[in-house]
Amino acid sequence: MSSPWIAPSILSADFARLGAEVEAVLEAGADLIHFDVMDNHYVPNLTIGPMVCQALRRHGVAAPIDVHLMVRPVDRLVPDFAAAGATFISFHPEASEHVDRTIALIREHGCRPGLVFNPATPLDYLDYTLELLDLVLIMSVNPGFGGQQFIPTSLRKLADARARIAASGREVRLEVDGGIKVENIAAAAAAGADTFVAGSAIFGSRDYTETISEMRRQIAGAGRKTGSAVTPIAARRPARRPARRAR
Repeated sequence: MSSPWIAPSILSADFARLGAEVEAVLEAGADLIHFDVMDNHYVPNLTIGPMVCQALRRHGVAAPIDVHLMVRPVDRLVPDFAAAGATFISFHPEASEHVDRTIALIREHGCRPGLVFNPATPLDYLDYTLELLDLVLIMSVNPGFGGQQFIPTSLRKLADARARIAASGREVRLEVDGGIKVENIAAAAAAGADTFVAGSAIFGSRDYTETISEMRRQIAGAGRKTGSAVTPIAARRPARRPARRAR
């Protein structure tokens, strides 16, 4: 299984200090930045667009940006986010008229495609798409708002998705998003997740470094219990100075 990645969701950041907030979580040990895009049509909320992604790149953010499109239609925004600096672009199959075509569009624009599954969406879409994907994202809340509680049945879906990925023999990241925090990240890791989106659990904490470090300790503990080779990325990095909430 791939080394674990921590992906703070900027939906929970202080937008008046967004550049500083992103710098702070990256300094604290985050691996990539999760970028939630909502259109008030596919989901009942309105957030941010490509201009904010581009602004982060111009600010100097070099880390991967993981764009999660909760929009309908999808294809119109793919080229814009690719041009703005997205690394991954993930979308919900229900929001696309032609899932295969949307995956190809993301790839054609130089980004890594992902498919997102809501809590009640079956994994059947993977039957004919897994070989085309770089990421599978399991929602452990219903999309639209931050700060929701983790849905426990998501663990079973994570395990099912991990089994599919293992059977494929491909390097596909398995991401979980929704209600992830120090207290439950080990369970998600044990179920097979290797990429963990956390919003309020990180941005709402007083010490980003300590929170992310504790998440890594929990993930490593889950790996030891299950016997899987889960090695925290922090073990392969030089020491970082403590990073606290941006002021």
